[in-house]
Amino acid sequence: MALIRKICVGQFAGAHGVRGLVKLRSFTDKPEAIFSYAPLTDETGEHVFKIVKKSVAKDMFIVEVEGISDKEAADQLRGDRLYIPHTVLPPQKKNEYYEADLMGLKAFDKAGKEYGTVMGVFDHGAGIFLEIGLSKKDSFMLPFKDSFVPKVDLDKGMLLIVVPEDWL
Repeated sequence: MALIRKICVGQFAGAHGVRGLVKLRSFTDKPEAIFSYAPLTDETGEHVFKIVKKSVAKDMFIVEVEGISDKEAADQLRGDRLYIPHTVLPPQKKNEYYEADLMGLKAFDKAGKEYGTVMGVFDHGAGIFLEIGLSKKDSFMLPFKDSFVPKVDLDKGMLLIVVPEDWL
């Protein structure tokens, strides 16, 4: 049986009020997009969440979750992440990648030296950076730009990187 890759698109942040409403953080590029995906499941895929947007509070949505009707049950969802099958995502354009597709790719330079794998993908406003390494202890950040990452090959599970001489 083929493994179905899942993408984390959100996380419950706890109860909102006493009637079972739940705060929801969206991890999608456009936060509202989380409501267009289905099925939303837990990581195992065993529990399906049906959500309805009720309002917005700060940087979260307030949602009704089917089967949740009180504060205690809503609080039990705190920290639970919501996943979708990778197959429901729209196809990417050429040279565009989902962050989840980059995770775990092996990083090599032109000489064939392996630097480890992509351990994280970060965007803090100055562009996207890849965390690459064999472990957190030896990892380093590299901008996800053509001059640093000239080739991404998802089929081979690798990317070609250019590490400037004084970078490490």
